[in-house]
Amino acid sequence: MYIQNQLAEIRAGIAAAEQRAGRPAGSVTLLAVSKTFPVADIMQAYADGQRLFGENRLQEAMEKAPQMPRDCRWHIIGPLQRNKVRKALELGVELLEAIDSLKLAAAVSRIAGELGITAAILLEVNVDGEESKHGFTPDGLRAEWDELTALPHLDIRGLMCIPAPTENPEGARPAFRTLRNLAAELRERGPLPLPELSMGMSHDYTIAVEEGSTIVRVGSAIFGKRDYSTTSH
Repeated sequence: MYIQNQLAEIRAGIAAAEQRAGRPAGSVTLLAVSKTFPVADIMQAYADGQRLFGENRLQEAMEKAPQMPRDCRWHIIGPLQRNKVRKALELGVELLEAIDSLKLAAAVSRIAGELGITAAILLEVNVDGEESKHGFTPDGLRAEWDELTALPHLDIRGLMCIPAPTENPEGARPAFRTLRNLAAELRERGPLPLPELSMGMSHDYTIAVEEGSTIVRVGSAIFGKRDYSTTSH
């Protein structure tokens, strides 16, 4: 019952944050981050009504997705190498959340065109300027925006960020606000509505909801502490 109890707590936390922010109920999507957790755990979440799951590594998604019911939906939330784009699109991943460069976006566009599909993506923004993090800088995204939006076969749904770690969840609020404001600025430039903001994880998802997140990526708060000793991830 642990996973079911955790899901109930997180759903209640999201609903309360929506209410505090004056947002409509149900305006935030819960993405269960299942990286490193076994299919048996993911099935417990599925049994409790969860259908959307996120994996950092494409290989892990390719292993798990065929073992899960077909109505599961999958996001890739970690860095994606250009040589793995085709496999991700062929797997039917619903959203590639971490497109972190114009080169990668162009590769996704080209391969989606070859497959005769439109690929839904988010653009990852390095809002804190951390050298160890992937993503566009805000200024870099502004500079390349016209080239990005001109790429065919892409549905740029919005922006995503991973703030610098903070002990206090409130410490992430400025980063979330930066992403929200950047999205608003890019909407003004056009031509895209950018409906999605993927921000907020297990420790700060309620703050992210208050700041406008539409997708919160919650893993350990659902499934428990990760054991990295048995995996190469």
